[in-house]
Amino acid sequence: MTKATKILGLIGRAVDYSYSPLIHNTACRILGLSYHYTIFNIAQPDLLRDALHGAKALGIAGFNVTIPYKKTVVPFLDDLSEEATSIKAVNTIVNEKGKLIGYNTDIDGFAAPLLPYRESISNETVSIFGGGGAALAAIEAFTRFFAPKGILLFVRDPQKASSMLEESGYDNRNAVTICHSDDPAKISECRVIVNATPVGTKGRDNGTVNSIVPLGRKLIHSGQIVYDMVYNPLDTPLLLEAKQAGATTISGIEMLIGQAKHSFTLWTGMQMPVSAVREALLQEIQYQ
Repeated sequence: MTKATKILGLIGRAVDYSYSPLIHNTACRILGLSYHYTIFNIAQPDLLRDALHGAKALGIAGFNVTIPYKKTVVPFLDDLSEEATSIKAVNTIVNEKGKLIGYNTDIDGFAAPLLPYRESISNETVSIFGGGGAALAAIEAFTRFFAPKGILLFVRDPQKASSMLEESGYDNRNAVTICHSDDPAKISECRVIVNATPVGTKGRDNGTVNSIVPLGRKLIHSGQIVYDMVYNPLDTPLLLEAKQAGATTISGIEMLIGQAKHSFTLWTGMQMPVSAVREALLQEIQYQ
C-alpha cells in the first residue's frame, strides 16, 4: 500500500511568487519523504479562523505563515512555543494530532547569516525598517544573539509600532528607539541596516531603494552590513545600492533558507539537505 502524502503549505496573501514550495519539495524529494508543500493564498484576515479549522479537519501537517498574517494568526492557535510567545508572532505551525502549535523560526533564521559578524555588531547601534512580525523577529534575534548598544526601528506609523512592541511583551533588554521612516539620517551611524518590509519584492510598485532609505547611497557606507529580508529578486534595489556604496550585503535568501531549515525539522523530524536545496534555489532564480 502506498503511504499517504502529508500536506504542508504557506499561508499568506498574494504569495504565488514564494520559493518555499521549491525549497521544501526539493528537500522531501531528496530524502524520500511523503510530503507535498503548496501555497494557500488567503485574501482576508477574517478567513484565517475557518482556514485553520479546515486544516485540522483535513489533517494538514503544517504551515509556514507570511505577510500579513504572522501576528494575526496567533489567537487561532492552540499553543505557542517559547520563542513565538516572546514576540507573539508565528511563521511556522505544526499540527500535532489536531492541535495547532505555533513556532517562530524567523528568529534563528534571521540570525544565522549575521553570526560571523557577531563581535563587530556587539555594542553597536543597528537599524530595522518595518513594523510587522518580521521586524519583531529581527529585534528578538539582535537581542538574543548580538547585544547591540541600541536598535532603531524605522516605521511609517510610530504610534502603531509602539503598540506593537507593547502587545508583543518586549521587555527592553535592548533599547528600541522608534523613528519615522521619512527621517532616516541616523542610519549612517548604524553597523547594520535591515529591511523587514516587503518593499523591493519583485512585482511590487514601490520596489525602489528610496522607499526604504530616502537618501539612498548617501547614508550607506562601507562600514555597514545591509540585510534585506526580501528574497525575490536576489539582488533587491536596496542591496544594489549598498553594494555600490561598498557595504557588506546579505540577501533574504539566507534568511529564507535558515528559517526553512528549522521549519522542515519541526514538521518531519529530519535535517534539511541545505546544500542541495540552496543549489536548486539559486538555479531557479538564475533562470527566471
